Amino acid sequence: MESLHNVLGAFIDPVRGYTIELFGSGLIHHTYVVKKEARHVYILQEVNHTVFKWPENIAENIEQLSTWLRQTGSSTILPCPMKTKNGEHYHLMNGVYYRLIPFVENSHSINVCEIPDQTYEAAKQFANFTASFKEFSVDRLKPTIVGFHDLAFRWKQFREALKNGNPERIRATTPIIASIEDDHAIVSFYDKILHAGSFKSRVTHHDTKISNVLFNPEQKGICVIDLDTVMPGFFISDLGDMFRTYLSPANEEEKDLHLVEARKDFYHAIVEGYKEKMADQMSEDEINHLNYAGEFMIYMQALRFFTDYLNNDTYYSISYPDNNLVRTKNQLKLLKSFRSIIA
Repeated sequence: MESLHNVLGAFIDPVRGYTIELFGSGLIHHTYVVKKEARHVYILQEVNHTVFKWPENIAENIEQLSTWLRQTGSSTILPCPMKTKNGEHYHLMNGVYYRLIPFVENSHSINVCEIPDQTYEAAKQFANFTASFKEFSVDRLKPTIVGFHDLAFRWKQFREALKNGNPERIRATTPIIASIEDDHAIVSFYDKILHAGSFKSRVTHHDTKISNVLFNPEQKGICVIDLDTVMPGFFISDLGDMFRTYLSPANEEEKDLHLVEARKDFYHAIVEGYKEKMADQMSEDEINHLNYAGEFMIYMQALRFFTDYLNNDTYYSISYPDNNLVRTKNQLKLLKSFRSIIA
């Protein structure tokens, strides 16, 4: 950890007395907790430059949002990276970008939604995050991952994979291909959204998994974290990702599809929490299409997993040869279950 202490020294001085330990289970960044006398003080992260090709865009976006909250007197908490002693947003060492974030005291995160109250609190926090920037000019934000939640782009990738992907895998999965193509209406409706003035582009988090919410000891939401994917977007991205990741007790890696099901009480908790902070900012058309958010995100993730499978698993990390195929079937089952609880 000596090199990490050198990184820490680029931000603070002195570094004596601090310990650095691996923290969390994130798949994108390497994250460490910095302690002093057993107390959590900072979060130190290596930024994945392969996924996030423009770290400076992330830093600029966060700074703009933080400045906006200060200027508007908002009570919304935004855990922001510190600048180095040289005034830089990141410390670059051996080609790796590092950032340091103050630890939010008396906070903790969770990895699995166990009760509806947790989903309610999380949905309310993500909604509050977007609602806090109602008057902010979203065009000021720069993209951090191009085409991240662009369903038309993901459909195009899928069609290209059918032409250029693994022929053996294509032949063996014709029923799945047919199922995905039968739901093309989800893509068609997304195209309508792009041209509908009733769907507003807002400050959107784009990664609303439960571990990106901090809770206090009383299990109430404090704030959202991990702002790397904050970009302009539609509400369907954030609400849809909550439906996708909170509703089922089994995650996308589950092979036993009998365990993949959408829980109706969790669904109502998500909707209630999100609407509490966002309903007064949404158009009638948006309110009428809350459920489309779930179809949009679950379908898109199935599409992405399956496209990667046809392309011989070049994007997502896999643990065994059919991992992406299992993930695809998992998400298609979740989509079916989701439709059953909103029918």
